Amino acid sequence: MGVHPANARQKQPNSRMCFVCGLENESGLLAKFYNEAPGKVRVDWTAPECYQGYPGHLHGGIAAALLDEAAGRTVLGSDPMRLFVTMKMEIRYRKPVPVGVPLVIRGEMIRDRGRFAETRASIQLPDGTVAVEAEVLVAEAPAEITNITDLDRIGWRVYPEE
Repeated sequence: MGVHPANARQKQPNSRMCFVCGLENESGLLAKFYNEAPGKVRVDWTAPECYQGYPGHLHGGIAAALLDEAAGRTVLGSDPMRLFVTMKMEIRYRKPVPVGVPLVIRGEMIRDRGRFAETRASIQLPDGTVAVEAEVLVAEAPAEITNITDLDRIGWRVYPEE
């Protein structure tokens, strides 16, 4: 599932029930991630009102979940089963994130160290301003997570666009 230069915007897999990317999770964010370049991912997303904290603004925990997912997905570009979990995440909330406006969430690999990777992620407002950013250390997921033999059961695949 590597990124081909002629087709840099390649869709990544979604699952059925993941809170961030699960397409059948009625409470989920329904985020669809794309590889922009090796080690770089992007999702275009508009926060509905149901995910607000203060009126009209995205809840900080939802912002953290989006950054967590974007950071972890930076390692997927080379192999769809190279799954990582977050070990440490440092978040900086720079500006309030409004609901109901198009946002861009990006993840970028900083350094791949094999079992560990240093990544960063950000949420950008429509004018390109970074509203929230994170530096994230991810580690290879434990065997009980990665020993998924029935990918259909969890719905882990690239779904066609609507």
